[in-house]
Amino acid sequence: MAKKSILILGGGVGGLVTANELRRQLPDEHRIIMIDREARHLHNPSLLWLMLGWRKPEQIQADLSKLTHRGIEFVQADIQAIDPEARKVQTTNGEFSGDYLVLALGAQPMPELTPGFIDAAQTPYTLEGAIRLRDALNAFDGGRIVVAVTGLPYRCPAAPYETAIMIHAYLKERGVREKTDLQMVSPEGMPMGTAGPEMAGAVKSMLAERDIPYRPLTNTKSIDAEAHELVLENGERVPFDLFVGIPPHRSPKVVRDSGLANDAGWIPVDAKTLDTKYENVFALGDVTTIPLPGRFNPENPLVLPKAGVFAHKQAEVLAHNLVVEITGKGSPRSFDGFGGCFIELGNGRAGYGEGNFYSSKAPDVTLHSPARRWHWAKELVEKYWLWRWFSSSPQFIKSVGDRILFG
Repeated sequence: MAKKSILILGGGVGGLVTANELRRQLPDEHRIIMIDREARHLHNPSLLWLMLGWRKPEQIQADLSKLTHRGIEFVQADIQAIDPEARKVQTTNGEFSGDYLVLALGAQPMPELTPGFIDAAQTPYTLEGAIRLRDALNAFDGGRIVVAVTGLPYRCPAAPYETAIMIHAYLKERGVREKTDLQMVSPEGMPMGTAGPEMAGAVKSMLAERDIPYRPLTNTKSIDAEAHELVLENGERVPFDLFVGIPPHRSPKVVRDSGLANDAGWIPVDAKTLDTKYENVFALGDVTTIPLPGRFNPENPLVLPKAGVFAHKQAEVLAHNLVVEITGKGSPRSFDGFGGCFIELGNGRAGYGEGNFYSSKAPDVTLHSPARRWHWAKELVEKYWLWRWFSSSPQFIKSVGDRILFG
């Protein structure tokens, strides 16, 4: 068996799972190299808990350098250029190449695309932003709060709506909710629309039950930091005392310049195998675009949502298939479009939706009613996630945990 090297770009969900699964299944002579600009892996779903002061930054991160103890070579560096044809990457730490190249570079928040966002908005979509929002909420004693999606696309379809609902619960706990006008603004036609009308209707009901007016199909033009007003495209101005924004996301510039991306900046891949148009080059997770079967509209295409659950499952499939190709053992698998997510309500309860996003007629998504068990499940996943990929515990224990939590 010829020695192979697999070069993985990105240490988020997709890159982390791909690297670990490859190392677990491949003989030691094969090299696995991960490159990321950050030194630490961040568990993004916990940012909303950090936003309310329920987590500390150090509780939701882990050092990527720990991967070296597992036989994964980690390089902290900025990626400057990608040559997919040669499977080479130029970084601030030199050039790297591989027999296989995996791009898992995610989607980046781009607050600068909305004039005034950086000066006026708080956001839970970055570690630093969640910390600042935590401090702003702690100091808030009543007034007007606007939670707004300022542009599309963005990662994690539920997060903007969870943000509004969790802020409601937090303010109620502090006794200032009755002194607060809280509303939700979004350019989307309905919340979590890709998951289907059942999920959208449930989320709208959750907002209504908490007296959070929801304004869909409402586009943001800019934010007037001096006047404390959200400026809509129709000219209307919405005043606020605290503005919580969800910025539009874009792929990293190095991806847009690589020749892999489409006009919108995302990497088209095979929906089942994650192949790109270049041989032995794959992409997964938020950096990709996958049109959903039976629901393609050229003017408003519906694509697989940008969510960690899909990156996780795609990574498992991709790692398995690379092992099959390298070792010649086993049969290839396909990514099936199945996934789910929690909807945190902020009072010790959460809902959970799951289903097949590749269903040919409509999203086949089931919503489980909010309950304490779903909140506990989300907490368990958080703890297990960082332990699973960074601890030195025996593999058989981790395999049991995987079956229990991830199916």
